[in-house]
Order: sequence, then structure tokens, then C-alpha cells
Amino acid sequence: MTDRYQQFARSGVGRQIVRRLGLPNPVPLRRFSPDQTAIDGPALVGGNGRLGDTVASVLKALGAEVADGERYGALVFDATGIDEPAKLRELYDFFHPVMRRIGTCGRVVVLGTPPEGDSRAAIAQRALEGFTRSVGKELTRGATAQLVYVAPGFEAAAESTLRFLLSAKSAFVDAQVIRIGTLGGQSVEPEDWDKPLRGKVALVTGASRGIGASIAEVLARDGAHVVALDIPAQGAELSEVANRVRGSSLQLDITAQDAPAELVRYFTERHGGVDIVVHNAGITRDKRLANMSDGAWDSVIAVNLSSQLAVNDALLDADVLRANGRIVGVSSIAGIAGNNGQTNYATSKAGVIGMVDAYAPVLAARGATINAVAPGFIETKMTAAVPLFVREAGRRMSSLAQGGLPVDVAETIAWYASPASGAVNGNVVRVCGQSLLGA
Repeated sequence: MTDRYQQFARSGVGRQIVRRLGLPNPVPLRRFSPDQTAIDGPALVGGNGRLGDTVASVLKALGAEVADGERYGALVFDATGIDEPAKLRELYDFFHPVMRRIGTCGRVVVLGTPPEGDSRAAIAQRALEGFTRSVGKELTRGATAQLVYVAPGFEAAAESTLRFLLSAKSAFVDAQVIRIGTLGGQSVEPEDWDKPLRGKVALVTGASRGIGASIAEVLARDGAHVVALDIPAQGAELSEVANRVRGSSLQLDITAQDAPAELVRYFTERHGGVDIVVHNAGITRDKRLANMSDGAWDSVIAVNLSSQLAVNDALLDADVLRANGRIVGVSSIAGIAGNNGQTNYATSKAGVIGMVDAYAPVLAARGATINAVAPGFIETKMTAAVPLFVREAGRRMSSLAQGGLPVDVAETIAWYASPASGAVNGNVVRVCGQSLLGA
């Protein structure tokens, strides 16, 4: 779907009007391409904590130059050494002189320690969240800011997350808080960082179009054999996606009573198990609660939530999810902030977040993980049908002042799916360009 306002804002006349009236100025985001450098410009590193070696190693692996520059592609600050509120001044001293020198689509990453307990160190570390979210709202030209809490002993496990956040793969992820190692976990470095999912088998539900098709494409790009699942009515489109990614198609109503057992049988007989399960299938049946039928309520809860729980339980009970396995749910900012006319949808998507909370320790005990993405306004056929003014509000009401693309959601899921993300468990990351709705 074409964002005509963004095209206008980039035109000669449009630039002048946008500047004079102070209108939103959405900059085209830099997204992943295999022939591009990971970081567009030199990186500047600050702070005096325990993650210095990890940061240096990742920047070297990405081919980033660590040096002074007129424009920076990335600013990385290791705040794990801040153990009392007075030391928060270190953030100001590092960022204040260089905030205007962050390049187009640049990256800001602050690293901290999970703020647990009642110590002054925990208080200072919790303060990092307010700092990072505010920086995200101050950045311009498509730049983003993130906070990563890394538990002691999991320094090396931060590599996959740093690679993701510093690269163009995280284009529409902004002002998020990610926790590494708080539930344990073991990260396995892939033999090839360009194909981290080689040899893995992935299930993607709702894969016939939109975000689901993009998830299938990105997981296949990263080396996975993708089993694309959707209802029989979407069979033709589903087969097209499966053929495009050189995967398999599986026509199945995920809400059918025998669907979990069928998935157990399919993956046991065809692949000897499954490594990655992406619960993307979802529907909307929008009405205000006073006007909503019981069928509209029941169908949304069944597809968006209950079916996921049933599939999880079946795969875990039968030990079909392999060691170092991944389950990824697709929530929504509607599940965080609510939405007028979507009580059923918001309830189901908040339930997905509850699923992550409930299953994370269970999966950790099995050496696996569960996480979720919460997309904001993503340019799809569904959002194209939204009334014009509502659609424009959805696009502009974020720090990046534009809608995301299905690939933005897919890239985030691929990061979760990596064997090197084994210590990333129990997270819900919004893919929303720091939407002004919700927390």
C-alpha cells in the first residue's frame, strides 16, 4: 500500500510545506538488504560496564568502524556500571554532545542490568527505561533507540540481540526494552550468521498472505524449511507461498478439535519434530461490545488465542518441539492499549502476552523459549481497508511517523527464532515505530 503523504513530504514542495507547518516528516527507513553494510556509519561506544568486550566483538563482526565522526551510524552505551542514581549523569555526559550527530536511520542502544531487588543499583537501572523511551521520541530521520537488560553471566548471549538491533532488520522496532538471561537459557552460535536457521523446521500459521507470508519468506531466507499453514479456503495462495519459499503447505483449520493431534502426527512423521512455531493466524470481527454477536466474540478468541494454547500443549506433551525450540506469538498493541470496537481482538491479543508470561518458565525448563511480537500499524490489505483518516492517524502517531511493513514483523520473529537467542525468553517486543498508543 502506497503512503502518498510520505511521497509528498519527500517532494520539493512538500519538504517546504512540512518544514513550515511542522508536520510529520516520515523518512524512508533503511531495511535489510544482503549487499548493504550492517551499520551505516561509524559507531561510538561509551560507558564503563561488563559488556564492553561483547560490544567490541559484535561491532567487529559487523564490520563497523569505531571512531569519531560527523555522523554516527550507532551509539552504544554500556550502563551496567551505573550502580546509583548519581551516576545516571554518565548518560547525559555521553549523549548530550552527540545527539545531533546521529545519522539517518541511526541506532542508539543502551545496555543495562535487570533491575531486581531494592538496591540503589536496581533503582538506577530502572531509570534507564525512561531515558531510552524519551530518547526514542527525540530522535529524527528514522533513527531508533532501545534498552537491553542483560543478566550477569549472559554477556556473550547478547550477541544475536545486538546484531539485530544495530542492523537494518530492526527498522520499525523503536524504544523497546528487551531482557536477556532473566530466565536462564543457552545460546548456540550458528555456523553461519547469514543462515542461522539452516537445518531447522518452522511452522508458520496464517501463512497464505500478509504478515504470515513475509514471516515464511524471512525464515526461509535464514535457512529454515517452512511449513506454511492456513485454512483450506486459502489453499491456492498458501501453495504459492510455500512454493516461493521452497517449503511445504499444510491446509488445516487451526481451531478444529483434531488440529493439535494432526500437527503432532504431521511433524513427527514428516520431520521428526519441529524447531520453530510461529502463531500468526488471526482474525478480526470488529464491533463495539454492545453490538457484538456471541459468534464474533467466540471465533476471535478461538483463532487468536485458544488454538495456540491447544497446539502448544499438544506439541509439548508429545515432545515434538525439539531442544532449543522456539514458540513465537503474534500479539498487537491493541492487546496493550485496547482499541475502540475491538474488545474481542484486544482480549485475545492480551491473552497472547499472558501466554508468554505463563509458558516462559515452562519452556525455559525444557531448554526452549517463548516470546511475542506486538505489531502496531503495519501496511497490509487489512489496514488498507481502514477509513482514510483513521489510517493516516495510525501511520503518523508514532515516533517514526509512518506505518511498518510485514517484513518488519518477520525480521523480529527471525531474531527470536535464532539458535543464538536462547537466552531471550518471556519478551514481548512491539513492532510499532514507538507508537504513541500504549506503554
